[in-house]
Amino acid sequence: MKKRFLVFSGFSGAIGVALGAMAAHLLKSKLETGLITEANLQAFETAAKYQLFHSIALLALLALLDPFNQKLIAKAGYCFMAGIVLFSGSLYLLTTAKLMGISDVRWLGPITPIGGLFLISGWLLIAFAGFKKSKKS
Repeated sequence: MKKRFLVFSGFSGAIGVALGAMAAHLLKSKLETGLITEANLQAFETAAKYQLFHSIALLALLALLDPFNQKLIAKAGYCFMAGIVLFSGSLYLLTTAKLMGISDVRWLGPITPIGGLFLISGWLLIAFAGFKKSKKS
């Protein structure tokens, strides 16, 4: 599990930085074409920020695995992973669909808040882990 969290965090962080840079340079230059709107750009940047924040949070969870309830911390990590993929991933696709020539991505709309719920759940699981003692203690 530690290796899985470390690998996911590393790749997710790298992808978040790359997509954030893409938003700042490539997507901004596409505003005048009408293939992406200012609202799309802002949503894409939000997705990149949340991906980066939660990639770092996932990395930090590695330090909490031993002193706190491992099951809750592990569940928090998996919630972060699912949340990153569902929340940020759906926003990336929704905001750039027109630019990529993809049509009818409306079905992705409900995926974004589900991803957000996973991210929130991860944070709550961390809080609950603070109340439960580790079985090692």
